[in-house]
Amino acid sequence: MEGRNEMGMMGESFDTSNLLGRIRDDDYESRSESDNFDGGSGDEQDVGDDQPQRKKKKYHRHTPQQIQDLEAFFKECPHPDEKQRTDLSKRLGLENKQVKFWFQNRRTQMKTQLERHENMVLKQENDKLRAENGVMKEALANPICNNCGGPAIPGQISLEEHQTRIENARLKDELNRICTLANKFLGRSLSSLASPMSLTPPNSGLDLAIGRNGIGGSSNFGMPVPIGFDLGDGALGSSPAMASMGARAPLGMMGNEIHLDRSMLIDIAINAMDELVKMARQDNPLWIKSSDGRNEVLNCDEYARMFPTFVGTKPAGYVIEATRATGVVLASSLGLVETFMDVDRWQEMFSSMVAGACTLDVLSGGTNGTRNGALQLMLAELQLLSPLVPTRQMTLLRFCKHHAEGVWVVVDVSIDIMRNASNSHPSMSCRRLPSGCVIQDMPNGLSKITWVEHSQYDESVIHQLCRPLVSSGIGFGAQRWIASLLRQCECLAILMTPPGPSDDPTVLSQSNRRSVLKLAQRMNEYFCSGICASSARKWDVLHIGSLADDMKIMARKIVDDPNEAPGYVLSASTCIWLPVPRQRVFDFLRNEQLRGEWDMLSKGGPMKEMLHVPKGQDHGNCVSILHVSAFNNLYYANNEGNVLYLQESWTDASGSMVVYSPINMQSLNMMMMNSGDSSFVSLRPSGFAILPDGHSNNSDNNDGGGGSCLLTVGLQMLQNDNPSAKFTLESVQTVNSLLSCTVQKVKEALGVS
Repeated sequence: MEGRNEMGMMGESFDTSNLLGRIRDDDYESRSESDNFDGGSGDEQDVGDDQPQRKKKKYHRHTPQQIQDLEAFFKECPHPDEKQRTDLSKRLGLENKQVKFWFQNRRTQMKTQLERHENMVLKQENDKLRAENGVMKEALANPICNNCGGPAIPGQISLEEHQTRIENARLKDELNRICTLANKFLGRSLSSLASPMSLTPPNSGLDLAIGRNGIGGSSNFGMPVPIGFDLGDGALGSSPAMASMGARAPLGMMGNEIHLDRSMLIDIAINAMDELVKMARQDNPLWIKSSDGRNEVLNCDEYARMFPTFVGTKPAGYVIEATRATGVVLASSLGLVETFMDVDRWQEMFSSMVAGACTLDVLSGGTNGTRNGALQLMLAELQLLSPLVPTRQMTLLRFCKHHAEGVWVVVDVSIDIMRNASNSHPSMSCRRLPSGCVIQDMPNGLSKITWVEHSQYDESVIHQLCRPLVSSGIGFGAQRWIASLLRQCECLAILMTPPGPSDDPTVLSQSNRRSVLKLAQRMNEYFCSGICASSARKWDVLHIGSLADDMKIMARKIVDDPNEAPGYVLSASTCIWLPVPRQRVFDFLRNEQLRGEWDMLSKGGPMKEMLHVPKGQDHGNCVSILHVSAFNNLYYANNEGNVLYLQESWTDASGSMVVYSPINMQSLNMMMMNSGDSSFVSLRPSGFAILPDGHSNNSDNNDGGGGSCLLTVGLQMLQNDNPSAKFTLESVQTVNSLLSCTVQKVKEALGVS
């Protein structure tokens, strides 16, 4: 009842003029970063009853710049000494005790978050271990005879001996099959090996997991709680978009079309794992400094000498892309491994990069209740938010291994790299050589990740404007994976912190925050599919001769989608180069006060932020509800009453994005009242993606006056609510004109001629 009253207050507050423009303070900053008292600690305030009440301490709030500097120092040194605190207090204009108390509060907050997460992990692991124990007891109670397949007769042999005989027979058969395949495909004999154990690295678990029950057993037992955006009821499942991708993916490698034997896949996975571990090591001859000294470049000659297995013949027109990056994230290695090995959670974690993914086959779920030795075959489609760069569709083999104490390795490799280049599927414009990450546990619940990305791709399918971005490794490279992971883990840490008690009706409860974020997540998926034309949703590209080569217009019929209203949708997108720093473009586009300078729907006036849900330390990483009083009926003719805008913005080292969609005020109130169900809320997203242009002298210059960037602009509009209707030339001209006007207004506002 309290949640309903709170939502009722919020719904009513949309109509009051006092609420428009109120921006809720970030609860994360106010509780842990920016509140301090001018005085002693809590112990100094314990006074006796006979003493007079001490004067209330003066309340101080740190400035955003002070918070930013403190956070930056905290990442480098969570426990500063007296000299460091003194220097920091002088530089920031604070007292020494204020700096001391800030660091104490920050460490306490991080410890609380970690303890809460560990409790969730242990509870989930305990429940699943109990379930696994019950299954194992049932299996031991019904032993199977190895000769006839029926129940074993009690008393003939012990249960342990019976299980050993079954395992021994299976391992011998597996060894013979691998030796035969090695002679046939690899041209080298494995018959001299002493035992099957020499085929796999220690503790890989493949020799025990593969072959049971046809697919190697289940992959969902005894696992800790993974990290990932489970913003619904806790069960992600396979989305309809993922299912449709698997059903109609143009990769030509579905089901029985995969001719590689499982034993052959094991050999590929083991070699890929060995290669990734060696490439991730520091101070090895595989990596050399670039000419500018800022980046690392793969030594191709040394690579070909060390790893001849995966090189083969490079297809004509393909170029090499190889990058390596390192980062520290607030997550455990077990949680990260669970996210990477669960294809749905992996797509959620990297939603701006992974357009779609699905599992084709699970060859091994792991051993001893862990992901050690887990091996699976999967489809993946990677995207760059530009209509000028096609998606990368791949059939991957993903292998996970517990490499050492506190160290896990997850590797991906395209299975077509073992085929002749001339036999590759025509839709395959990229081959992913062994790529992935090495995850190492660190103190305080942190993990160090070393990421390696190595691929060969067809450069001819990429527009000239975006080739420097892709060839530099920024578009699909290791730096982008690390930046996205850092941003998402930071968001998860904030979401785990419940909001404090407040009488402010704009402060959402925990459940309503999740509802708003889930709606924003769906909005982002729709926007990305309209930009990249991925297989997640079926778009038909309209080939119109009068369009420029850097503009794309697509159409999609919506008939039976439960999350979207039926109709005929048009999507228009383009990508332009701007001689403006990326950070300046991002700050301009996300500022609701400046929206009238480019958004024709705002009628030239500013918008007001009604709700603010933070997703990171940067104030620009958030989801907002914006209000606009003026409304253009040309764009959404069937809406009535006041219109709200759902907007999400984020930025990291790899790029920035601002996405928005008009939503009906009544629909938002119903979502809040209806237990957070947002499936009935209609979305028609538009927005911007701001990317580095790939030039080394500009890519990292985002806060000065000499940088440049690539700006992707995308718009979607409902042409007709009748799915059987055909698109008209007038509707194409309307969306084309709207897109061109938006681009022109952005250029004028940024001072670009």
